[in-house]
Amino acid sequence: MASFEELRAKALDLAQAGAAKAKELTDIAKLNIANSSEEDTIRKAYIDLGKLYYAERGMAPEGAYMALCEKITAAKQRIEENKAKIAEMRAAGNIDDIPGYGGYTPGPETDLAAEEPAAPEAPAADVPQEPKVVEPLADEKNKD
Repeated sequence: MASFEELRAKALDLAQAGAAKAKELTDIAKLNIANSSEEDTIRKAYIDLGKLYYAERGMAPEGAYMALCEKITAAKQRIEENKAKIAEMRAAGNIDDIPGYGGYTPGPETDLAAEEPAAPEAPAADVPQEPKVVEPLADEKNKD
């Protein structure tokens, strides 16, 4: 039979190995979060790059960019047509006068190329959070 000291040493070794593994898993989680943040930074930069290109060259795009610029231009035209239809419908039906109707009011088109890209958000915590448990509604509990 093993002595108390031997058992204590084995338990200590296991505890240290477990702590080392937990730290390793935490470090991996932190790196995955950092990678996700960097990927988000790349996506935002791609969007900003596209907005800048469209703002500067959208009316005379180079070969490979022509189809995408045409899609953007057509979509912007449809938006303007829809805004005009909304304005006509509101004027004809006095929609603004209906109580409780919060209605959409079209605002000026924003200059997407001039907007500042948002800074990437820092991770909320160093430790991964547990998933939220959603309780069924009282009616669903009583169905059985």
